Amino acid sequence: MEKDLTHAIAPSHAPKLGELPATAICGNDITSSCLYVSALAVIYAGQFAWLALLMVGIILFLFRKIYGEVVGALPLNGGAYNALLNTTSKRTASLAACLTLLSYMATAVISASEAMHYVHHLWEGLPIMYATVGLLAFFMGLTILGIGESSIVAILIFLTHIVTLTLLIVVGCIFLFGHGLGTFEFNFSQPLPGGSIWRALFFGFSAAMLGISGFESSANFVEEQARGVFPKTLRNMWMAVTIFNPVIAFLIIGIIPMSEVPEHQAALLAYIGDVAGGKWLATLISIDAALVLSGAVLTSFVGVTGLVHRMTLDRCLPQFLLITNKRGTAYLIMVAFFLLCVSILLITKGDLGALAGVYTISFLSVMTLFGVGNILLKLRRSQLPRPERASGLALFIAIGAVIAALIGNAILNPPYLLVFFKYFIPTVSIVFFMLYRTTLLRLFTYLVKISEGTFSKFLPFTSYRLKRLITEINSQQFVFFTRGDNIANINQVMRYIEDNEHTNKIKIVNVLGENEHPPKKLIHEVDVLDRAYPDLDVDFIVIKGHFGPQLINELSQKWNIPKNFMFIGSPGQRFHYGLQELGGVRLVI
Repeated sequence: MEKDLTHAIAPSHAPKLGELPATAICGNDITSSCLYVSALAVIYAGQFAWLALLMVGIILFLFRKIYGEVVGALPLNGGAYNALLNTTSKRTASLAACLTLLSYMATAVISASEAMHYVHHLWEGLPIMYATVGLLAFFMGLTILGIGESSIVAILIFLTHIVTLTLLIVVGCIFLFGHGLGTFEFNFSQPLPGGSIWRALFFGFSAAMLGISGFESSANFVEEQARGVFPKTLRNMWMAVTIFNPVIAFLIIGIIPMSEVPEHQAALLAYIGDVAGGKWLATLISIDAALVLSGAVLTSFVGVTGLVHRMTLDRCLPQFLLITNKRGTAYLIMVAFFLLCVSILLITKGDLGALAGVYTISFLSVMTLFGVGNILLKLRRSQLPRPERASGLALFIAIGAVIAALIGNAILNPPYLLVFFKYFIPTVSIVFFMLYRTTLLRLFTYLVKISEGTFSKFLPFTSYRLKRLITEINSQQFVFFTRGDNIANINQVMRYIEDNEHTNKIKIVNVLGENEHPPKKLIHEVDVLDRAYPDLDVDFIVIKGHFGPQLINELSQKWNIPKNFMFIGSPGQRFHYGLQELGGVRLVI
């Protein structure tokens, strides 16, 4: 069953996304955060909320280079999971994937809940909890039907949102000039949260890091973007966050007393619009908020589907998740994600603070691991071409700031750590069970075997059946394309596959040109390694031809080996193809 479901995927020939649609898809996610992050920043940083949000913009500027280098070198979908999968072990990459799954889950719940809070601002009879579940179910149904993100709809929502935020700022400034700075001066005369500016900025910055939620979204669909678009999406998201979030926080402090913020936290921008411009602006903001937050929910469903699909193909999750309906949609992924979202909504009772805490912990952990992935890329894939490089100082400051924000959130809300671990531990347990399942099955086989004599009538399966299952799991073949690497490099590949993959057979393929001949030394070295790894059957194959996407696709179909089970060494500057053109082939040395 496992082997049948883990199939090779044909390369997509769909038109690539340009700058505006790509920015709109991820921009709807990150710019929707201003609808709730301003309230959190004011609560924790008080009158210096705008400065805390500006600090977040500075850190995000550093992450532009970090993401740009990693994704520029490894332009494949998957975000932090892909970065770590190609620079370290599958276990570490799976850890990042679990954190990304949690962040997607919290994003979906926060966005759906906030959307319904803004609708509630228009219709007070709306049952928010039921409506939130209904919205999540609606997008689950859409994704099951195969209706993904429409770039046209995403553009319309994004442009409407930007215009609405700009209008709010303009009306807010007019209100300030018309009513004076009395409220602003009153708020600045109030005691700082925590008693000092440094404490207020630290905890305000920690809470405000929620404002960059969605920055990782672009890295998760980079293969669908046209060449050169990805760094532009990073720039555009950074500009939106750095301009809108601090300015809106500044206006909040100038328009209403800070004591009113907690009371109106769930729909603060609509309340500000009502105070500054009247009912029409509050209504417009509420409609816009419901739209853009709904777009963020859809982004979460689409993003998590792609990530889980990739993880399942890599055999990090149970293979039944790949079962598709008549439309070719892996519907079980959407159903499972919906159930997880509903459960975390019920556990937290829709509390924005708890949801934000869960999200912030998981998202900041992913950001930290992405920074680690950049360091590993510099150390282990130094020859890999990349369009830009992040400096060591930028890496140090960015990772340090994210870790500080993680600590700040843990101090602010210790109970939220418990909610986070309630989901993180089971998720990691499932993934690590899949990674170590043959070892666990061997142990279970041994226990069943010594019990068969006495309890054979009560056992639902035999040790022989378990052995066959282990053999079936290990029957998946892997491929390493060698350029004539020395024995040390090939040995490194063998060790990686033995440590990270379930297999008993690897094909080492040497692709040669017309007038080239296989080095005799290489043949001998592969034979030595075959004897050194008795659990692996090493098959050395020489192929005449040109190494590239066409050959990889042909061999993948001929041998029934998915491309993500094929490995190459890090290509140099002279390599004619980008990694994204190779269909998911992984780097191993």
